[in-house]
Amino acid sequence: MENGHRPPLKQPVRQPVGSNQVGMRQFNERIVLQAIRLRGPLAKADVGRLTRLSMQTVSMIVDRLIDDGLLARQPRVRGRIGQPSVPIALAPDGAFTIGIKVGRRSLDVLAMDFMGNVRTRDVLEYEYPDPHLLFPALEAKLARVNAQLGAHAKKIVGVGVAAPLWLGGWRDFLGAPPEALAAWNDIDIRTRIETMTGLPVEFAKDTTAACAAELVMGQGRGINHFLYLFVGTFIGGGLVIDGRLHGGPHGNAGAVGSIPLAGNTPESHGAADPARQLLHAASGFVLERLFAAAGAPATAAHDHRALSADLWRLTEQWLDTTCPAIAATLTNAAALLDLEAVVIDGELDRQLLREIIRRTERVLDRFEWEGMVRPQLLEGTIGADARAMGGAILPLYAHFAPTHELFLKPATQAGY
Repeated sequence: MENGHRPPLKQPVRQPVGSNQVGMRQFNERIVLQAIRLRGPLAKADVGRLTRLSMQTVSMIVDRLIDDGLLARQPRVRGRIGQPSVPIALAPDGAFTIGIKVGRRSLDVLAMDFMGNVRTRDVLEYEYPDPHLLFPALEAKLARVNAQLGAHAKKIVGVGVAAPLWLGGWRDFLGAPPEALAAWNDIDIRTRIETMTGLPVEFAKDTTAACAAELVMGQGRGINHFLYLFVGTFIGGGLVIDGRLHGGPHGNAGAVGSIPLAGNTPESHGAADPARQLLHAASGFVLERLFAAAGAPATAAHDHRALSADLWRLTEQWLDTTCPAIAATLTNAAALLDLEAVVIDGELDRQLLREIIRRTERVLDRFEWEGMVRPQLLEGTIGADARAMGGAILPLYAHFAPTHELFLKPATQAGY
């Protein structure tokens, strides 16, 4: 084992386990839905093995969920020993959720179907989030979503909102009018959107929601302990422990953007500067300001233009600060949390994201790993939509997924 490296661990996929007790109808329905969501289309016999429900119970539940429009039969699978099987899959049009990301530079609204496919997407960009303008715009976008879904709009089961916990913070860093951001201190976003939509609303910190999307749809399907980083306007994160999203008592776990950085002046002698945080070095907003100062569009920081010959000098200047800052943060996190992996995603060009990972790995190579296990760095799979998609996942799981961890088991125990 060199430099603290260890080979990637093959983790068993956790599977939901049902109960044959009377009175568990809704729970067992959620167990069956979750098994199919995790594994894809399954024959009834496979559902029974995975959930440990009797075949009679499985058959009744599956038939009922088909009648409710949440499951659908697939074409028979032939060519195997025994009778042809009929896989049962999630029905895409069975239910819908709305995901809303209220960000510091944009508002994203999307509709997600029962399989997690994004059906509609709408974005509003701005210099800073002024609530007096944002909520009327949101209401108009939600009306547009309903119109686009048509008859399916009545199947919307809830709304998930992803937003920074301190949306009014870091005013000086953003250069926004103090009165505009201060207004957020008196706004309960969740209640405001519940009143606007008449639907139940789930809320999560924006990067925690992005982490949820990666957990359910991306790298998190194969790893159980990881720190998640998202490089957006600000850099932030989320935390997964034992295969479960860990929000912490204040919903703020994984708030890597607020981690103090060591000073880089002779007077600091390497001491932490409490006024300088990771977000001051490694956020997309820092790259935006570099571009704007050079007369280039700030938005170029978030697409392929950041890799152009004209702007690469500035992008590399940003990388030279960003990657060592991220590496120092990840080393501290690995020592504290004993991580399998760190997943890094962002609202960036994918090639630039890979360059961040490559250069961060090079910095980590120079660190002392004695007494620690170095986590692997992985590229996130969702991208710019991660926060809004994570928001949409929240009501999907609140309505249709089992939540009791005692009813989860490794796939190896289910005969797989």
